Formats: sequence, structure tokens, C-alpha cells
Amino acid sequence: MANAKKIEFLLFDVETVADGNLVAAVKYPQDELAPQAAIQRFQEELRETQNGRDFIPHTFQIPIAVVIAKVDSDLNLVDLVSLDEPQFRSHVMTQQFWRGWEHYDRPTWVTFNGRGFDLPVMELAAFRYGLSLGQWFYSRGAAYTHPRNRYNASSHLDLHEWLTNYGACWFRGGLDLAATLLGKPGKMSTKGDQVQEMWDAGKLQEISDYCRCDVLDTYFVFLRSCVVSGRIDLKREAELVDAAHRWLIGQADSCKAYEDYLSCWGDWHNPWAETEKAV
Repeated sequence: MANAKKIEFLLFDVETVADGNLVAAVKYPQDELAPQAAIQRFQEELRETQNGRDFIPHTFQIPIAVVIAKVDSDLNLVDLVSLDEPQFRSHVMTQQFWRGWEHYDRPTWVTFNGRGFDLPVMELAAFRYGLSLGQWFYSRGAAYTHPRNRYNASSHLDLHEWLTNYGACWFRGGLDLAATLLGKPGKMSTKGDQVQEMWDAGKLQEISDYCRCDVLDTYFVFLRSCVVSGRIDLKREAELVDAAHRWLIGQADSCKAYEDYLSCWGDWHNPWAETEKAV
């Protein structure tokens, strides 16, 4: 699917785990807790105060899988890569993430709920590892042109914010629901709250594969957003979905994530096609 057109969009998703050493140092400095024990105590405290939810805040998290889909100016899926696979070194993934954005001349980031989690994680990782992000933190001129401005969709399009009109309503169901509406797999056997346990068990590749599938879902949701916003029509969307489907089939033998994704593949039910037949 490779071509010479400009990479205009980088769709991405990040999987993270808590840094137990940081949790121990910040939350329990006098208790000399081992990293895993510190994480467990923090999760117990969170469950007591957050109605059973125990996800540790992003400020204590480090990226352990980062998957990026490269999409060109015609909205073709050009490639999909998992950074620093199979080593999955957090500092290397962070460097590749930001330097890649610069290499492709600062394409638009596209995420689902990335404004509140994925991008802050990658910014904080740059802070942790001492990376310079002068182009991303550029703040001269009108505020609405700054890359980090919440409403600068040419810099970052958060599909969750787009669907909720920047928080005017809730979007219960998340990416899973949005993808399922389009006939795509959504969440399969793995869920986000299992990542910490998978990491502890050394299942790094499985985490990366899960992340790949989330990025694929994001791509198809992104295409439908382009239909709704008037960039393309349903016919063009169908062409792009078919091309991505064929690409996945061609890659499935070398990537279990794609094989699993295809096993749950579904096509969007087009009511307009039936209406046209009936007329």
C-alpha cells in the first residue's frame, strides 16, 4: 500500500504500566516498599475512593507499547508500526515517537481520547527522558495556532472530543462502541485494564498486538469522521476500508494481531444501499 504521497496523519495508541519505583518514592517514601507492593497498595487505595476503579494516574505511568498508523493525504493506510518492537524500551519508543513526527514534517496526530491520556503520557515521557520538543511546544503567535492548543485539530484530532463536541456530552462505550457501530472488531479478548497484569507476566508482544488492534479501530473510526465532516463520501470510505482489508490479509501471516483482527472482521451495514434497491 506504499505510495509517494505525504504522510498527513499519524494515528496512534499507547499502552502503559505503572512505575512501581516512582509510586514507592512519591506515595510511600518511609515504607521501603518493593515496586509491585507499592503499586498494589496504591490500587487498593484507589478502589476505596473511586468506586472500585484502580487505574493509577498517568503521571505514574510509562509507555510500554506505542503503535502508529501512517495515513497519507488521500487517507490511505500506508503502514502500521509498533515502536521499538520487540525490545519495547520506553525511552527508545518515546524518542522514535517524537522524532518520527518531526521526520514526517509534523503530521496531524489522531487519537481516541488521546487528549486526556496518550499525548500527556508521551509528553511526560519526554520530560522523564530529557528529550527536546521545541516544535511541539512552540508557542509564538496566535494561541489557536499552537500545536498543543486544545482546539487546533490540524495538530491533534481527538476523535473522542470530536464526537462529544469537546465534552458537551458523554460518549459511553468509547472506541469499542464506535468501532462496533462500523462492524469492526472493537475490544476482543484483551481489555485495557489487563495490561499491567500482562506486563508483569512478560507478555510484551501480546500487549503490542492489542495496541495494534486499537489503532486499526481508530483508523476506521477516523474514516467515518471524514465522511461526517465532508472530507470524503461513503463510496470513497468503502474503497479505503476495502484497501485496508486487503492490506491486512496480506500481512496476516507475519502478524498475529492482524490474523486475530480479521477473524472478528465485519462489514458496515449500509441502509442506503437497501433503500436504493427498493426504489
